[in-house]
Amino acid sequence: MKKSNPLYGFEIDPERLMYAGQGLQRPECILAEPDGSLWAADARGGVVWIKPDGTQSIITQKHDDGIDVKSSNTARFFEGTLPNGLAFARNGDILISNFGTDCLEIMKRSGETKVLVDTIDGREIGKVNFVLRDSKDRVWITITTMKKNWIDALVPDLADGYIARYDERGIHVVAEGLHFTNEVRFDVNEEYLYCVETVGLKGGRIVRFRCDENGDLHDKEVYGPNEWGQGAYPDGIAFDSYGNLWGTMVYSDKVFVIDPEGEGKILMDCGDHEKVQALDDAFYNSCVTNEILFRTGQGPAPWTASVCFGGADLKTVYIGSLRATNIPYFYSPVAGLPMVHWKEGAVKK
Repeated sequence: MKKSNPLYGFEIDPERLMYAGQGLQRPECILAEPDGSLWAADARGGVVWIKPDGTQSIITQKHDDGIDVKSSNTARFFEGTLPNGLAFARNGDILISNFGTDCLEIMKRSGETKVLVDTIDGREIGKVNFVLRDSKDRVWITITTMKKNWIDALVPDLADGYIARYDERGIHVVAEGLHFTNEVRFDVNEEYLYCVETVGLKGGRIVRFRCDENGDLHDKEVYGPNEWGQGAYPDGIAFDSYGNLWGTMVYSDKVFVIDPEGEGKILMDCGDHEKVQALDDAFYNSCVTNEILFRTGQGPAPWTASVCFGGADLKTVYIGSLRATNIPYFYSPVAGLPMVHWKEGAVKK
């Protein structure tokens, strides 16, 4: 990493983390607004709104089809509605990739929810993981796997994930053959779409595609390290304004960064190395079980899942996770790359 990079020499001290929110369930994805509001996905079937003064309220989805919400013990990882990735629509409604009901939804801030997409090309869409809206109002959706039980996709050689684009022309598959597709992000000029493959033959990695004027993706290539070593299960990513790509390793509880030259560095490692190694051994032998998987996850953000830049100067970094009940955060030496809804101004509550 070059000395001119604001992150040169920077590390995250777990002992100095601060915390927002309380009593959350599976705050995997977080959105921040310019006024200081945070919005976190919640396994109780909705989104928690944490206001700038620290008070919070849960907005529970109101479905017309009587979806049963499950939130006890490990059931919240497998059953019922399971909000995962979040994005703001232009009018302030919340786009939700529902990992439990396998669909893309849109929820008003009062809770009324409708399904936007649950099939593609006449087939079930699969495990909808993440959603991202770009400056042209196109919506990008990642599908992790076509397996009903996502743990069955934690194998090195399954490439049934894909990326879809949803716009005025409908929904279209734009990239296929991906390994456990997870979060996607655009660079500052929306020239490349960066995508997380959480698993693979040598562990997880980041790939990117060139995006043309029509929103079609081309020229897939690896971005950053092709091998990360133990616990290489990348999940969430986000750019800062310098061009560093931040990310998380979910089961090994790490935060990493890839600089513009493609060099990767671990900024925080809170995982239990022995339990992570046991998971690696099971993964590379295609025999991951619930028991082996759920032994991992510790520290301030167990199953560290995402990073989100917020605060008035975009230098506050919030860490999303799958097994914490609050949101750790710290201050970065460099501001985050503003998301589309920041550029559009504050949305109405």
